[in-house]
Amino acid sequence: MFTLALLALAGPLPPIDRTPEQARGVLQRYYAAIDRGNYRGAYRLWSGNGRASGQSCAAFTRGFARTAHTRAVVGKPTDGEGAAGSVFVTVPVRVYATLKNGRRQQFAGSYVLRRVNDVDGATRGQLSWHLSSARLRAAG
Repeated sequence: MFTLALLALAGPLPPIDRTPEQARGVLQRYYAAIDRGNYRGAYRLWSGNGRASGQSCAAFTRGFARTAHTRAVVGKPTDGEGAAGSVFVTVPVRVYATLKNGRRQQFAGSYVLRRVNDVDGATRGQLSWHLSSARLRAAG
């Protein structure tokens, strides 16, 4: 009964991100979290609660130890492609980083985001977009 009361106070859950444009929003939230120093939050936007990044959360966090600020210009996603119960979308990005020593860096590339297709029994988390892979290179 107590749990039901808490759920009633919490209000309705926000809608699930399903469109390719909403996948773009996930990437924007990712870089905003990194810029705020919320590395755990950014890490959790990777599929498998961060596992798809290929790093532990501690290693992911250490990767930003010299970074002071990060800004990303996120492009228009490609239309989603379905495969084996999942939908994938590719989102181009250009990243501008400023290191703590004042040096500036630029990277360009893309991220692939994934979500489970609308199948019975899928959880909210599975139905939402998550980062699946990244291809970034230094850019001038």
